[in-house]
Amino acid sequence: MLRQLVAPFVVLAALSGTPAIAQTVDTTQALRVEDLEAGAGTEAQTGRTLVVHYTGWFYDPGQDERGRKFDSSHGGTPLSFRLGAGLVIKGWDDGLIGMRVGGVRTLIVPPDQAYGRKGKGPVPPDSWLMFEIELLDVK
Repeated sequence: MLRQLVAPFVVLAALSGTPAIAQTVDTTQALRVEDLEAGAGTEAQTGRTLVVHYTGWFYDPGQDERGRKFDSSHGGTPLSFRLGAGLVIKGWDDGLIGMRVGGVRTLIVPPDQAYGRKGKGPVPPDSWLMFEIELLDVK
């Protein structure tokens, strides 16, 4: 299953493995979602608790490339959070819906769906971010 919002200007979505009709929209600031490995387990849904391992990098949309790593749960405790509750950045709340346990997904998150104009910790204001997320469990 591949669900991807591709910048700039093309949205291609597939639901349950069946490709949808491509639409032309302005996605200059759109969340990009790509499944690297499709999972076969329980599906992530709003309100459910997800357990994930992740790595986060800075991202340069002009060069379409990953930058310096700023955070990772690998080698430590996985992160648990309730999907859709605003406990993580909006890009995660929106971008992990429909993912299945065992899957690995890349999210490219624009600033307005990450830490915005304020930034947070090692993330400066107005930063694009890239995450690779492995879904370990859905509770």
